[in-house]
Amino acid sequence: MTDSELSARRSAAIARGVGVSTQVYAERAENAEIWDASGRRYIDFAAGIAVVNTGHRHPRVMAAVRDQIEKFTHTCHQVVPYESYVALAERLNGLTPGDFAKKTVFVTTGAEAVENAVKIARGATGRSGVIAFGGAFHGRTFLGMSLTGKVAPYKAGFGPLVGDVYRIPFPVELHGISVADSLAALERLFKADIEPARVAAIIIEPVQGEGGFYPAPQALMVALREICDRHGIVMIADEIQTGFARTGKLFAMDRYGVAPDLVTMAKGLGGGFPIAAVTGKAEIVDAVGPGALGGTYGGNPVAVAAAHAVLDVIEDEDLCNRAEQLGARLKQRLESLRQSVPQIADIRGPGLMVATEFNKRGEASPDAAFAEAVRLKALEKGLILLTCGTYGNVIRFLPPLTVADDTFTEALDLLEAAMVEVAGAAA
Repeated sequence: MTDSELSARRSAAIARGVGVSTQVYAERAENAEIWDASGRRYIDFAAGIAVVNTGHRHPRVMAAVRDQIEKFTHTCHQVVPYESYVALAERLNGLTPGDFAKKTVFVTTGAEAVENAVKIARGATGRSGVIAFGGAFHGRTFLGMSLTGKVAPYKAGFGPLVGDVYRIPFPVELHGISVADSLAALERLFKADIEPARVAAIIIEPVQGEGGFYPAPQALMVALREICDRHGIVMIADEIQTGFARTGKLFAMDRYGVAPDLVTMAKGLGGGFPIAAVTGKAEIVDAVGPGALGGTYGGNPVAVAAAHAVLDVIEDEDLCNRAEQLGARLKQRLESLRQSVPQIADIRGPGLMVATEFNKRGEASPDAAFAEAVRLKALEKGLILLTCGTYGNVIRFLPPLTVADDTFTEALDLLEAAMVEVAGAAA
């Protein structure tokens, strides 16, 4: 069956609200390559939105999953527990930032992890207020989209949203917002809208994901840690997209020299199998009583087995270092295109969490149409890309960290050709 026939079936059967960015219907995948129903090969620079950091069907992940399936697939950990859940919690307690006792709870999705982190923070502090940032993305559940700093398509038409959520601007030098501006906005918030003694948590992505791949400045993280300590506020790092070697560190917060109280994670943890977690200070996590946390599928044994294999692969294949090397190659190639592609306004990102932002030629205004044209031209050539950003003018690059060198080089050539062609047509 062709992709066009599948597309027609999809439109007739699946809710319109489930958007898709391509009409490529995967038939099989291996490492950084996907083949569609007609047999056409694509290079995957999306990785399921930073999920398969260890590549599609990594042999060690698949072996771990097959071994677990032969034993059991589900008992519900809250009913009949199993050692692998305990062992994975122990590993995350030791690997996440912060030299203090930690505990972990497993859930199924990133949005669930965010919801539970806020629930834990509220339970531990006895407070209700939560502060998030403009441009943030924290999920599509009601609390998740209330925390998310982008209206369309995530929040439009769904109000009223969850209350006691407040927002301050995220510092982006390119857009004229400094760390001082963000901290001044936080002080104004404390004066005008909510006193610090009523704030349970401040949640931040170390690198904004959907918001445009903007890294949080060092000075902001240091200041937030001090503010949270001074006022007894729980600091939550949303590492759902940044986690598991993507930024050149196992967790992006490892770059800042300050530790959050709670870390949310999902995506890359399971290597393609659904699993998410909240890990944090033991006394904060344990402020919530038995039965208040968990879920039927939370810490599913098959996904737990995959997660153990993912952590092994990251360590044994030195994927943090590989992310740095590949990211440097990608940024170097993008920098070489500035003259032939004058729409490039910025190139940024740690490790292999890289983005390029496009503005209209000779202007400082966002050019979403150019970004989309590049994405489509690259797809036409066989390279899968994703856009992001509040204005939709950013292309983000999320290839598997295990991508073969020759495949990576081929992808860079396709990317360059696509960008140069679109820029030439726009001249």
